[in-house]
Amino acid sequence: MTDRDDFLTWVRTALQDAERALHDGDPAPRRALWSRREPVSVLGAWYNAVGQEDVDTLFTALARRFSACTAYRIEVVSHDVVGDMAYTACYEHISTSVDGEARVYTLRATQTYRREDGEWRVAHRHGDLVQA
Repeated sequence: MTDRDDFLTWVRTALQDAERALHDGDPAPRRALWSRREPVSVLGAWYNAVGQEDVDTLFTALARRFSACTAYRIEVVSHDVVGDMAYTACYEHISTSVDGEARVYTLRATQTYRREDGEWRVAHRHGDLVQA
């Protein structure tokens, strides 16, 4: 397999599993895949964060809002790996409860990654809701 293939497999397994866990109220798997090196940032559909402390606070706040995830799927539109950097542009199809209310929605998400100690880590995320 190529580096691109290995990366895409990681996105479709470890990353997708971590995102589903977040949407079921558990921020730990997502946080485990995020970089502990600065800079890190999120320009999110609901919240923004810059720096480790803000990112940790954001993930905890999001997890408190989410529960009862019944479906989460990443649809990769575009991706690439160049050395120790990578990106994805995706649709995220989600069925979960937000503040106790069942919701089904799609996010557009672009993320950048860096390889740290041989492992992929998320360094930046930009996401927004797809308008129906």
